[in-house]
Amino acid sequence: MLVLDFEGTKARAEQGSISAQYNLGVMFDHGMGVTEDPAEAARWYRRAAEQGDAEAQSNLGVLYDAGRGVSQDFVEAVRWYRRAAEQGHARAQHNLALMYENGLGVKQNDAEAAEWYRRAAERGVVEAQSNLGCLYAHGRGVPQDYAEALKWHRRAAEQGFAQAQFNLAVMHAKGLGVPVDYIEAYTWFSLAAAQRYTAAVNVLYLFAQVMSPAQIAEARRRAAEMGGQR
Repeated sequence: MLVLDFEGTKARAEQGSISAQYNLGVMFDHGMGVTEDPAEAARWYRRAAEQGDAEAQSNLGVLYDAGRGVSQDFVEAVRWYRRAAEQGHARAQHNLALMYENGLGVKQNDAEAAEWYRRAAERGVVEAQSNLGCLYAHGRGVPQDYAEALKWHRRAAEQGFAQAQFNLAVMHAKGLGVPVDYIEAYTWFSLAAAQRYTAAVNVLYLFAQVMSPAQIAEARRRAAEMGGQR
């Protein structure tokens, strides 16, 4: 837990406390107890990161990725994401996967992206679960495998991630890895639409034209039940 004691934290950070250096970086990064200053955040994250703090390494990577407090530098972002990712930092693993998927700061490589998404997905990062599902659905970096795509989309969808809910609905609607099931598709589209996921909102109207009132009622019942369970 971060305690908002700026002077005390700064004193400890200047004495070499890694945790204090990281905490001071967070305080400057988010304006917690001090005026927001991304450059100062980067400076303190760097001091902790150079001593091996994975959280600081990951956050420093984010600053380089976005160009906040430092000049935007995807190569540096990758370097710090990788150092944190190799220590098992799940968010850094996900961010490193994004860099590989999009070819930012590193040569584009779907297989590497899939590997890092998998590590983050197994640690519960919903975006990584959803993105890994997409790679399996399209056979990018991994063999095309609808069963694996369904598994990962469902894991993220059941945690309320709208994009995964939409993708899971599409698979049920098209019969990808499962029999075509409009009720199940409508259920997941509804859950995504409830979060204002635009594509889901638009497609619900189309599905309503080909489903019976009883089917729609059943789908809405399931969506209400699932929504209440989270």
